[in-house]
Amino acid sequence: MPDADSGIVHGADGVARCWWCDASDQYRAYHDDEWGVPLGGDVELFETLSLEGFQAGLSWLTILRKRDGFRAAFAGFELEAVARFGKRDVTRLLGDSAIVRHRAKIEATINNAARALELIEQEGSLAAYFWRFQPAEPSGGLDRATLAERALAPQASELASELKRRGWKFVGAPTVYAFMQAAGLVNDHVDGCAARKRTAAARAEFARAMS
Repeated sequence: MPDADSGIVHGADGVARCWWCDASDQYRAYHDDEWGVPLGGDVELFETLSLEGFQAGLSWLTILRKRDGFRAAFAGFELEAVARFGKRDVTRLLGDSAIVRHRAKIEATINNAARALELIEQEGSLAAYFWRFQPAEPSGGLDRATLAERALAPQASELASELKRRGWKFVGAPTVYAFMQAAGLVNDHVDGCAARKRTAAARAEFARAMS
């Protein structure tokens, strides 16, 4: 059972993890190996932000279980390929049960691929742009209550506003902050989670590589 204050749960393997990942082995593996690990590639950043957009109103586990289907349906999230999708592709995707069949989200992903190409042309890469909005690390400990406060980070609202100004869709502040968590712009593994130190080390190494 999770500790309601700290947000830690101990699974059958005895490993301490963030409370939200205990629903399945797949979720635990995602939490341990991916969530919060910094991303620097255009494709992986675009995929992560796109999937967070599809997650709006749903559970992340639903998206995680369909991730392979999304990758197949959206040409591996290769920007040039997705940006070329047209009406036939929208129709195809609306009939694909391997993904979330939501017209507005599908059309937003296609639109955002074109906007991402524009952003890369202007800024050099998605990473060069997105990482400018990296929120500061918390000065104290990180428990479940503090994490709820961090979800209101002004940097997420700022990035969401900037992306909307550039024509991106389905990039509200909650979606953008969830993207920041997944892509490693923040380390939101709570104190006591076994993945927190590993993630911090990966982020420190990534920061040196980016400098």
